[in-house]
Amino acid sequence: MFSRAYRAAITVPPLVWVAVFLLLPYALLFCYSFWSVSSSQEIVHSWTLDNYRQLLRVNVYWQTLLRSMWIAARVTIFSLLLGYPLAYYLSFCAGKRKDLLYQLVIIPLWVSYLVRAYAWKTILGSDGVLNTLLQYVHLTSHPLDFLLYSPFAVVLTLTHIYTPFTFLPIYAALEHIPRNLVEASHDLGASPFQTFWRVIFPLSIPGVLAGATFAFVLSLGDFLAPLLLGGPSGIMISNIVVSLFGAAYNWPLGAAISFCMLALVLALLSLSESLEKKWSFR
Repeated sequence: MFSRAYRAAITVPPLVWVAVFLLLPYALLFCYSFWSVSSSQEIVHSWTLDNYRQLLRVNVYWQTLLRSMWIAARVTIFSLLLGYPLAYYLSFCAGKRKDLLYQLVIIPLWVSYLVRAYAWKTILGSDGVLNTLLQYVHLTSHPLDFLLYSPFAVVLTLTHIYTPFTFLPIYAALEHIPRNLVEASHDLGASPFQTFWRVIFPLSIPGVLAGATFAFVLSLGDFLAPLLLGGPSGIMISNIVVSLFGAAYNWPLGAAISFCMLALVLALLSLSESLEKKWSFR
């Protein structure tokens, strides 16, 4: 239907954009991960595996990565526990209020990430809203220290920030479930719980997997929330990468960690895609 020149005109610019701003930076990152830093803080362009060996030898990197994955896993679980019931209510129970409630869920995405993070810092601080309220009602006699600068604060903040990203694919999956299947389940004598467990939930699994992938991957790569609310015990692997590319000026080691994280994320995305295809409704 279209000429070869027209097809080239609409496909070449996006491909060039992806190659220049995505593939090329990844290629440079890969090259940097095999270089080193001299004693005079200059990058030596000699190929070596020392950066990857250091990742295997130094326990702090593995411990931080495992802590980051544990924080991301908790954020994923809490986001699913909040996002799925909300998506289910909007899809099956909201009725005429569906569009209004949907907009209310989306509105937090319009607010800056930093504003939401600083809002939680204000709420959880020693002189913040929550501690002041707890002392006012005499539930505590002094501010609770674990509320801020702890993994708890990081998990709470990331859950608030990434729950809408979990909600959206689940809601889309629930909206695409044919309602005649639900009606047929009721006509055959199934209880509401049986209908949910045997019809609705299996058909919504692709959305659950997509939402869980969003929450886990985005949380794993986050560095602002741990920086603002995490403290020493809430530092994540991305904070180490930021430090290596910044004050430490060890770009090769930072590139090695970044490339390992990229490989981990790609493996998770591949696993999620294969599971979504397995559970997708046709």
